[in-house]
Amino acid sequence: MTAHRCNIYMLAVLLCVLVYVFVTADVQETSQVKDADGQTHAAEEERQWEATEVETNLSLTDTPSDNEADHVQTYDIPQPPPAKDQIQEAAEEKRRDSLETNLVDVPSDKVDHVSDTKKTLDVPPPPPAKDQFQEELVIRPLHSGDTYASFQFRTLWDTDFLRGISHYQLFPKSLGQVISKFSVRELHISFTQGYWRTMQLGQPFLPSPPGAELWVWFQDTVTDVDVAWKELTNVLSGIFCASLNFIDSTNTVQPSASFKPLGVGNVTNQRFLRYAVLPREIVCTENLTPWKKLLPCGSKTGLAVLMKSEKLFHSSFHSQALHIRPVCQDWQCKSTAWELRQTLNVVFDLHSSGQGKREWSLFKMFSRTLTEACPLASSSKVYVDVTDNPQGELFELSPATPLLSQAVVLGDRRTYSVYDLTNQATFGQTRSLNMLLRWRAAESGDMLRPLLHGGRYVAGYGLQAGEIHTLVYNHHPYRAFPVLLLDTVPWYLRLYTHKLIVTSKGRDNKPSYIHYQPSKDRLQPHLLEMLVQLPPNYVTEVTVQFERALLKWTEYTPDPNHGFYVGSSVISALVPSVVAMDTNSTQERPLFSSFFPCKEESSYFMRVYTEPLLVNLPTPDFSMPYNVICLNCTVVAVGYGSLYNLLTRTFQVEEPSPGLAKRLANIIRRLRGVPLL
Repeated sequence: MTAHRCNIYMLAVLLCVLVYVFVTADVQETSQVKDADGQTHAAEEERQWEATEVETNLSLTDTPSDNEADHVQTYDIPQPPPAKDQIQEAAEEKRRDSLETNLVDVPSDKVDHVSDTKKTLDVPPPPPAKDQFQEELVIRPLHSGDTYASFQFRTLWDTDFLRGISHYQLFPKSLGQVISKFSVRELHISFTQGYWRTMQLGQPFLPSPPGAELWVWFQDTVTDVDVAWKELTNVLSGIFCASLNFIDSTNTVQPSASFKPLGVGNVTNQRFLRYAVLPREIVCTENLTPWKKLLPCGSKTGLAVLMKSEKLFHSSFHSQALHIRPVCQDWQCKSTAWELRQTLNVVFDLHSSGQGKREWSLFKMFSRTLTEACPLASSSKVYVDVTDNPQGELFELSPATPLLSQAVVLGDRRTYSVYDLTNQATFGQTRSLNMLLRWRAAESGDMLRPLLHGGRYVAGYGLQAGEIHTLVYNHHPYRAFPVLLLDTVPWYLRLYTHKLIVTSKGRDNKPSYIHYQPSKDRLQPHLLEMLVQLPPNYVTEVTVQFERALLKWTEYTPDPNHGFYVGSSVISALVPSVVAMDTNSTQERPLFSSFFPCKEESSYFMRVYTEPLLVNLPTPDFSMPYNVICLNCTVVAVGYGSLYNLLTRTFQVEEPSPGLAKRLANIIRRLRGVPLL
């Protein structure tokens, strides 16, 4: 047995020796092959280096270098040839630099196809970009001493969202996906905090009601508009961090004539239109931040740097809006493009700042100044309204600018001082633009009274019935014009349309067109549209009675005693222009200017919003559940507790204690061993 084990050990050792010999031979053969290959590659690299050195010497001899030190170093002390990865990286870096130089002019979908030889004469220049961005700020000193600032950001893109877009450059991708997914033709949304008082502030550039307003035109390819509308409101609620998901059938209507498309196309089928308003929506920083992120440059450069939240929301009026529509690219309208217009309107109160001085500057209003324009903007300008200051006797504007612009805005010819931010000379030596306006006169004169404005209030007493009064003012001295009035009333205010009264100058004014859609409890609101002729220089009053409904206790808001909001009335009209209106016939003017009226400036479209209403409804005493709970708990504690105590208590008979004499006798008897008494 021991000999057998020795044989096995010897056989194992022999096998190990044979394996070691074969492995060593293979390793030596492999190393020899590698050395031969290394010598071959080294010889080949040496030949390539010699050829490269000869070419370098020839090129340096033919074309001398601009830098003498680089020339000597390259010629006398040749460096080893760069590797292929370094050559590719250098070429890629050169291509990137050339692309960054013309990033604005070259579309992003063609960047990968641009070569390094695009600057040569043989290659034509790249085509112009399909999208462009413009920004502007209009500042208007108001007669009340307040300041009105209006931001406008316009992005224009020649594309078709319905076919699907995979790459976006200036147009925000989130909105492009919304347009393509829901087949949106036009989208208009606004968030407003405060009420625009027309008689004190004049007419805004783009009006909006208090709260949140949304109206959308869908493409005629949409089969179920209600489903698309519901999904769209939820998506927009997430994009703008707003409560738009509370828009449902109870506050959505289909106007028949009030909201026509503002873009290209004559769409008259109101089946593809939806309109809703949330008058109680509170606007805060959560709504402004995603709105600013939609800008191509964000809030880092350009005019958007002035949008500081704590300054904007400290104002007496703040409104941000977004409008998407198709527009024409040329005057012949041979091709269309999508326009995204973001607007921000702010009114800075004179007394809210605490200074009480009739002067303003960019730094006082926004706590910041302008240092540069947005690099992606083709136009960046600031306009200051100097119409009421022709000779500088009313206020002084510094720094002064020689650029002036005249335009007819809302039927009135206005003059503006223009600051072009794309011109570096605008910023001066300080490289900062801080416009300052100092008032010289104590009073700024009377403001031009708007030709059209409206108001609204609730009348009546008690919590059963009431009246809604809508006042529409026509301040034109001699011309009457029609207006289209839209009223959206919630279902819990039951209107008596048979008691609708329209009066002008103490007489009935019968509307020429009425469209009424009755409400359905908990399903849809009232919709009332009327076309009313306004007499000149008078007020027209529209009165309708209503009855308050009693809601279920689960339908009340957390603060029911505050009341319920009713959206603003919408007044749309073609208002006569102030430019064409001249009541002074004795004023000297050229004869040719007074014979034929100017059709282009004879009238303009205006939309006016009234105040929202706050209506009290019959509200139950929500403290009664608490009182009932307390009463029930008291009854249970007193009645059931006493009964339970009587049923569960055990009674035992307790003998009376013996007297002192008896206890002494028992002690003696216990000592004597006699039974106790």
